[in-house]
Amino acid sequence: MSLLGLLDLSVLDSTVRFATPLLLACLAGLFSERAGIFDIGLEGKMLFAAFFSAAVAALTGSVWLGLLAGIAASMLLSALHGLASITFQGNQLISGVAINFLAAGLTVLIAQDWFQQGGRTPSLVGAGRFEGLTLPYAETLRDLPVFGPIYHDLISGHSILVYVAFAAVPATWWILYRTRFGLRLRAVGENPAAVDTAGISVVRLRFAAVAICGLLCGLAGAYLATGQQAGFVKDMTAGRGFIALAALIFAKWRPWHALSATLLFGYLQAVALRPDLIESAFGFKVQVQLLDALPYILTVVILAGFVGKAIPPRAGGEPYVKER
Repeated sequence: MSLLGLLDLSVLDSTVRFATPLLLACLAGLFSERAGIFDIGLEGKMLFAAFFSAAVAALTGSVWLGLLAGIAASMLLSALHGLASITFQGNQLISGVAINFLAAGLTVLIAQDWFQQGGRTPSLVGAGRFEGLTLPYAETLRDLPVFGPIYHDLISGHSILVYVAFAAVPATWWILYRTRFGLRLRAVGENPAAVDTAGISVVRLRFAAVAICGLLCGLAGAYLATGQQAGFVKDMTAGRGFIALAALIFAKWRPWHALSATLLFGYLQAVALRPDLIESAFGFKVQVQLLDALPYILTVVILAGFVGKAIPPRAGGEPYVKER
């Protein structure tokens, strides 16, 4: 039995790739829910962004135009969610569910109309997708003991959106905890009436949070279709938006904890593809379905209070009605 096999560089490399869309979506939900807007439509926004980024990249041959299209598509759905939840003070959960169904249906319908390939886009090649970046001195240092293989095989070689995702974690922490905007954003999720009394627009702050959520979901979807894979296929998000929500609860709505949670869930996904490693490490076979279910099981454990309580923002999920 060898536990070191579970820390194989190929598994850890897959962990980073699987964790990237989860991390971006988790941070997206973090901004939205910290402002008091619950968003279970992360899945739909990611799917919408994945389709339009792949479609535009396939039509134009430019992955950057595809990225912009994916972000725009995701932000359009975010605006729709904001309109329903903030302007019309509708039920936030129902709005998120509607967005998920809308994205699942529209992407296949438009893909079939545009490309006639059974609801998928043509495969992306060349400038139509994000290629891995070789970091400076990766080739030179690869023969160094320990550090060389880690730098060459694990840190280097990812697409630019992977590095953007990991850079977004300290950026999110700084915005939320070191800026006036972040203080107001957190306050509006806890006590919107107090924020309103101070003369600050609750509606404007919540729309800003929803817009940031759309931006990050757009990056996540674009990465799935143009970085991790080479095109769009039906329902390609495969529940990642819901796993990101589970990670957000697991992380207790904190940026650095979100990084740890998404890396853990990404690792479970990576290990699920290599059941032979588990069998060789522990001497018995583990069902892949159990590994797929573990993120949700861990979230239930957290919610049950076995590992500390996960307390959401106090004003989360409730529309703010200004007192006359």
